Amino acid sequence: MFLGTHTPRLDDKGRLILPAKFRDELAGGVVITKGQERCLYVFPMPEFQRIAGQLREQPVTHKAARAYSRVFFASAHDEIPDKQGRVTIPAHLREYAGLNRELVVIGASTRVEIWDKQSWEQYLSASEDDFADIEEGVLPGGL
Repeated sequence: MFLGTHTPRLDDKGRLILPAKFRDELAGGVVITKGQERCLYVFPMPEFQRIAGQLREQPVTHKAARAYSRVFFASAHDEIPDKQGRVTIPAHLREYAGLNRELVVIGASTRVEIWDKQSWEQYLSASEDDFADIEEGVLPGGL
């Protein structure tokens, strides 16, 4: 399970050093793809394969599933982190997420998310007031 918030930097070659506590689980390979709210999702290969299987089970006649699959798979980039735990984020994904040098990398249970630092701060600021209200809908009965 991926937990926590980290603040690495993107180097001049578009590489990110993965947080040390995430490296073991991601060492076998990752898939980086577009996420919601203009962040990037980083999946360990087994989790990506599980999601891909779920999407494959959707009928090709399901319009929303087709649309989601197209973007999800077309933007995906697979890679094995190097010995220093670095992965290269392709230019099209850096552009999509508006990534500059300062990043925020969060653990989001079964995936890692990469955010531009300013975008993450804006998202948190806009979302924190709703956080308590959202719990009831996400966790019926609350914690």
